[in-house]
Amino acid sequence: MLRLTNVDTFYGPSQVLNNVTLEVNKGEIVCLLGANAAGKTTTMKTIFGIVRPRTGSIEFEDKRIDGRLPGDIVRLGMALVPEARRIFPRMSVLENLEMGAFIRNNKTEIEQDIEHVCEIFPRIKERLKQIAGTMSGGEQQMLAMGRALMSRPRMICMDEPSMGLSPILVQTVFDTIKRVRDEGVTIFLVEQNASMALSLADRGYVLQTGQIVLSDSANNLLTNDLVRQAYLGGA
Repeated sequence: MLRLTNVDTFYGPSQVLNNVTLEVNKGEIVCLLGANAAGKTTTMKTIFGIVRPRTGSIEFEDKRIDGRLPGDIVRLGMALVPEARRIFPRMSVLENLEMGAFIRNNKTEIEQDIEHVCEIFPRIKERLKQIAGTMSGGEQQMLAMGRALMSRPRMICMDEPSMGLSPILVQTVFDTIKRVRDEGVTIFLVEQNASMALSLADRGYVLQTGQIVLSDSANNLLTNDLVRQAYLGGA
């Protein structure tokens, strides 16, 4: 569904991504692992047109999307759960969900999808009228995921969904990611919690200083010496 080929991304004169090539197939959960400042968030921003690649190509369902605006990419069928949630803090929970459906017009279907999000996240159902910025970090993460689902995407990209959450909420988030995949949505996941990500994913890539240095099945990456030493606390 998603393919990056030889992508180079710069911030001014500084190169952040160097010849990045990766792909995500329909129905998969694929994770991108890496330390802080490895280029993971830049990869997400490049996919969604927030940052333009200087060279290389990005395709979604065989359509070139590098050079397109973020809203156009959402209309094609991809959604983003950004790093640090990025909800609209002064709007209500319900208004945040409605913003996720900005590309849609069928009010009946939108209402049905709000009900579906509330079924996935019961806490959201209890807080529809609450100002989103007053919710806990875990609740805001659920809202960010629910907002992404409101565009009815065929693929969701998630940037550090477990960041700053308690272990119990981390498990809830990853259980939800699996459920969303089982409902037919492909997942591309950027995550520092390598153990949790690889336990859920089908395949994974390891990014170091802007370059892909490893790619393999999730099971093989869990036992890889480099991954164990760098990300899993192995000796």
